[in-house]
Amino acid sequence: MANVVVVGAQWGDEGKGKIVDWLSERADVIARFQGGHNAGHTLVIDGKVYKLHALPSGVVRGGKLSVIGNGVVLDPWHLMREIETVTAQGVTISPETLMIAENTPLILPIHGELDRAREEAASTGTKIGTTGRGIGPAYEDKVGRRSVRVADLADDATLVARVDRALQHHNPLRKGLGIVPVDRDRLLADLRAIAPKVLAYAAPVWKVMNEKRRAGKRILFEGAQGALLDIDFGTYPFVTSSNVIAGQAATGVGIGPGAIDFVLGIVKAYTTRVGEGPFPTELEDADGQRLGERGHEFGTTTGRKRRCGWFDAVLVRQTCATSGVNGISLTKLDVLDGFETLRICTGYDLDGQHLDYLPTAADQQARCVPIYEEMPGWTESTEGARSWNDLPANAIKYVKRVEELIQCPVAMLSTSPEREDTILVTDPFAD
Repeated sequence: MANVVVVGAQWGDEGKGKIVDWLSERADVIARFQGGHNAGHTLVIDGKVYKLHALPSGVVRGGKLSVIGNGVVLDPWHLMREIETVTAQGVTISPETLMIAENTPLILPIHGELDRAREEAASTGTKIGTTGRGIGPAYEDKVGRRSVRVADLADDATLVARVDRALQHHNPLRKGLGIVPVDRDRLLADLRAIAPKVLAYAAPVWKVMNEKRRAGKRILFEGAQGALLDIDFGTYPFVTSSNVIAGQAATGVGIGPGAIDFVLGIVKAYTTRVGEGPFPTELEDADGQRLGERGHEFGTTTGRKRRCGWFDAVLVRQTCATSGVNGISLTKLDVLDGFETLRICTGYDLDGQHLDYLPTAADQQARCVPIYEEMPGWTESTEGARSWNDLPANAIKYVKRVEELIQCPVAMLSTSPEREDTILVTDPFAD
């Protein structure tokens, strides 16, 4: 049976939630493999809106196993609040439907405090645009071998030792930033209180995932954020703290790369970005305002207004390469309805030199001037289209040109937030 990885192929907010939900109906297992609750997915099912941050999108579908993998950093208090919220919406969550990898690192209150203090102390122009939820510091502790992990909650002596090791690092940092030392006893008490709730879902996920694969179950790997925020291949340093590209799917749940059969890149029909960092095609005019208003471009997690711009084929071609994308799902095509002329970035001018990729150096990225190709727009509505016959000719031409420029075919086309408003070209789960 085919296993599918879903990744955002821009700066996040591409509409992964709807596509993951659309695919999860056919999957047996849905696994989150990186990121934290700094990324949000909005699902609209039968008119009911679900906003998920820590939970995999599959939890809203009955009869599925949802997995939080070891590549995620997990805020246990946020997770429990989110479980309460979706339970109140009628979703049933139990250890039979949700598993958390035992080796998943925890986001502690001290991580959020450090995150926010650093951002506040940063000078103008050096702020990353972090959500302040502690994701970066939690990943730092993981790499620094001082994380408190889910399994540590099961043994008090181990938990105390892990907390003490973490505080040896954090208290000197806090002193330098003018933050009061951590209340060790309070932190331990809070962890002891939350421990049984988290441990109820703990499991050797790597073992379960490999068993499911051998049993022929369909696995859907769900990524957060977008490939342009990848710690290695994103617009560094304005990136997230984990690997976002598809290769992380295997590492993030403990399964071999051979388990991945199809990589689906989610791509918005234009470009958006939240927070700081380079954005070659950003529009600060009426067109940019129109894209933001029509696309309701506000972050699910932060509520921050997204920066908007024309479609950047250079960047998407690049992310399709680094993630090995087999096909894309093009979303929000309907937002382009009514534009007389559309523009697509096909290259950059860097100090008089033509580039067909985004350079690595941040100063060069900031100086890249987009080279545009213009295409005629369409006046007809594409909202709710469910077949190619429902699309105006110029919309089809736009989609086909996108395919050519990014060197990757369109597998799915989304024309509204409703899951049924989807045109399937290639089934990612096809054997």
